[in-house]
Amino acid sequence: MIRVQQQPFDPGHELSQLKQGHPGIGGTVMFLGTVRDLSDGTDVKAMTLEHYPGMTERALEEIEAEAHRRWPLDASLVIHRHGRLEPGEDIVLVIAASAHREAAFEACHFLIDWLKTKAPFWKLEENDAGASWVAAKDSDDDAAKRWTK
Repeated sequence: MIRVQQQPFDPGHELSQLKQGHPGIGGTVMFLGTVRDLSDGTDVKAMTLEHYPGMTERALEEIEAEAHRRWPLDASLVIHRHGRLEPGEDIVLVIAASAHREAAFEACHFLIDWLKTKAPFWKLEENDAGASWVAAKDSDDDAAKRWTK
């Protein structure tokens, strides 16, 4: 399941909802991404995430479908927020659930790595000097490459 939304989410509630109706789940892995107050040594006052509605959801659905092709997942969830967020606010939630923990770990790692590099989101960081767009990081690209067939 994919959701792109402005409103906050409750990770515990989302996990509980995901597991309902899936008694075969034996391992669940969750990643929670949060706005930091520091980026490359600079204080962050806020971050604004922009996206193209429709395009973003389709990209996330493709990423999630690829995870389901690669691993025997019983369920998965990707929630990504957009809009203006302040340090301490959660941005993204990724949950992968399977009968066995290894598939859940690998699928969750894959989902967040590909989300970081393939989902069309743009981040504008605000600090005391003004605002600037966040450039793609080579380290994110390197992490995603390990999942390339």
